Amino acid sequence: MLSKAKIKYIQSLHQKKNRQKERVFIAEGVKIVEEILNQNQFKVHSLLATESWINKSITISNKYKGKLTRIHSKELKKISTLKNPKEILALVEFSNTSAAPSVTETSLNLVLENIQDPGNMGTIIRIADWFGIANIFCSEGCVDVYNSKVIQATMGSFLRVTVNYTNLEQLFKSHSKIPVYGAVLGGMDIYKTELTEPGFLLIGNEGKGLSHPIQKYISKKITIPKQGAAESLNAAVATGILCSCFKRK
Repeated sequence: MLSKAKIKYIQSLHQKKNRQKERVFIAEGVKIVEEILNQNQFKVHSLLATESWINKSITISNKYKGKLTRIHSKELKKISTLKNPKEILALVEFSNTSAAPSVTETSLNLVLENIQDPGNMGTIIRIADWFGIANIFCSEGCVDVYNSKVIQATMGSFLRVTVNYTNLEQLFKSHSKIPVYGAVLGGMDIYKTELTEPGFLLIGNEGKGLSHPIQKYISKKITIPKQGAAESLNAAVATGILCSCFKRK
């Protein structure tokens, strides 16, 4: 059984300021948690699981016995961020990787400005993983990668893609020889544009797009040509299409 203090502590991690203070985040669901348990980058702080999961996962349960707490499904609902909690919740320590990832000078670098929706951020991380993009560079205005909804949406891809929050203007200034492809309305048709690597693929905010200050660093403005009546594309969907175009050769 969980104490009131433990429940309060876990619930506090739903907020970014507390995650940063404790350097601990929440991961939920069998697939994601079991992926975390089978890698070395992130250290598990504690596990909270229902009897059904423990009985199905005896080997893992025994391995993490000192960190595992058996809880009732009602308790899981109190600490979960999901409407329908999935058997197990893990408290995971932030990655110990201190050095910022370097720009890949042989391939595509994904850059995000002010992405706000956790689902979009998580899906974009998953897309990067699919296309073999190891690093994502984010403006400080992007949603926190350790937001539990982001972690959930990555479906485990956050374990293989490094997300770095940085000053985008400084990033582009420091790598001025690498072209910046900015996704904007009214840009060049992506299907008719010569795409080269290395490069930066710059994706903007879901509603406002790319800010005017950052647009001055764009080498080529690109767009996915519209053929139907939809007003716009979801940011994650657009990112997937654009990444596919870069990797088509």
